[in-house]
Amino acid sequence: MSLPLRPILSAVHAGLREIPVVPALLGVLPALVLGGFWLGGEDLLIMIAVGFPVCLIISGPVWAALTRAARQGDPNVDEDGFDQAIEAAVRGAVATSRRTGCILLELDEYGALRERVGSGPTDAVMTQLTDRLRSAVRSRDTVSRIEEAMFAVCVAPVRQLDLGNMLQMADRLQSALEAPIALDGTSIYVTASVGLAIDTGLKGTSTQDRTGAALLNSATVALAEARRHGPSATRAFSRDMAEPVTGCDDGLVAEAVEALENGQIQPWYQPQISTDTGQISGFEALARWTHPVRGVISPAEFLPALQQGAKMERLGEIMLYNSLAALKSWDAAGLDVPHVGVNFSPEELRNPGLVKKIEWELDRFDLPASRLAVEILENVVASTPDDTVVHNIAGLARLGCQIDLDDFGTGHASISSIRRFDVQRLKIDRSFVMKVDCDPEQQRMVAAILTMAEQLGLSTLAEGVETSGEHAMLAQLGCGHVQGFGIGRPMPLDRTAEWVRSHLAKLAEVPPIGRRIN
Repeated sequence: MSLPLRPILSAVHAGLREIPVVPALLGVLPALVLGGFWLGGEDLLIMIAVGFPVCLIISGPVWAALTRAARQGDPNVDEDGFDQAIEAAVRGAVATSRRTGCILLELDEYGALRERVGSGPTDAVMTQLTDRLRSAVRSRDTVSRIEEAMFAVCVAPVRQLDLGNMLQMADRLQSALEAPIALDGTSIYVTASVGLAIDTGLKGTSTQDRTGAALLNSATVALAEARRHGPSATRAFSRDMAEPVTGCDDGLVAEAVEALENGQIQPWYQPQISTDTGQISGFEALARWTHPVRGVISPAEFLPALQQGAKMERLGEIMLYNSLAALKSWDAAGLDVPHVGVNFSPEELRNPGLVKKIEWELDRFDLPASRLAVEILENVVASTPDDTVVHNIAGLARLGCQIDLDDFGTGHASISSIRRFDVQRLKIDRSFVMKVDCDPEQQRMVAAILTMAEQLGLSTLAEGVETSGEHAMLAQLGCGHVQGFGIGRPMPLDRTAEWVRSHLAKLAEVPPIGRRIN
């Protein structure tokens, strides 16, 4: 009676999959068969033919068990997920009176990176970043990519671990992520926000409160705090930090809508200055939620909730009203602020009555339209087929408003669409500004944008300027205006007058070129 062939082949195949040295065994198989026939004839040959696959079937699970046992002592192998790894680390720290910690690193503008370079290159970048992080820690530490844009590092238990050690490690990891990334002959720069926590600093005081989940949650709270102060910010967990709001559930939507109506969501103002004179050329209005418990919340957390609650137009109304009121207050204080920039959402731009509404608001405050800069995202200009949007932007330009194309370089707007929407200023995205003072590739990209803008008769503003070196290089390349943390952070209205006076005082202290200094 013949044996069923399919079950035998399946068993052999399963055994082969489990054995890491199969190629070496198959390499010696011909010699084994010939030697068996030479020494023992057909009987030994048959024994080898039957016994070899049987040995494979039996040894496969044995190899797998040995491999798993070997890996259990290696924290770098994360077969069961980061949650299991961090739980094991905390338990080990508690059992041996040691300490462990967790560091979370999240790319600040991951979505923009994926849109700019594509999914495949972005995956290659993330793989490269994962390798960098692993090379920057000890072999006993665990590194995982736990979300699309987030990396997690679990420090293996050690006898001495304090905040200073953790901050040094976080700085080293952040520097590894933010170093130039080579991709298809160009350099890409990213920034990462960092949150960290130590297991002995958790909210609970007993050893029962020291769990992997609690440590990871504490690092998540610190990361949320870092994002609110980002980009590229670092925060260590402290027990008075509030839990972050996650997701856009009905409770968050209702809370955000209520906050909008009771005045908790207001514009903060970030200054823009001329690279030629150093004078203030305007402010950009940026929405901020001042929460009574959590403090200042960034738009990345509450805008999706307002969008889900269909309140984006209402937000636009509040931002516009307060921004025009701010212009009047600066005028009354004798401060020269040429204009204020207000971002307009796609929902607002689809409103057929938008131009009339803006005209009415300007008349209400007795302000010329030139004092209002209408900021429109490049991806809206690049992709919109909506005639209403085109009509509104053209109408605002005819009214005399300045049209700024925001995040230029990320949305693939064509020259024809720039002309079609009557854009007057390009706001160069911060991804081109980062490290422009030390990266020739960045300098060439910015120079190309500036040359195009000059040929089209457009003014330019660079966003995300964080260092004096970037500021100086942009001025040298011919960029007209700059904005960013290196110039001034977004601030509430009541702090703007003091900032303006302080900035003007610094300008007065610098003698013009050619003046003799005694």
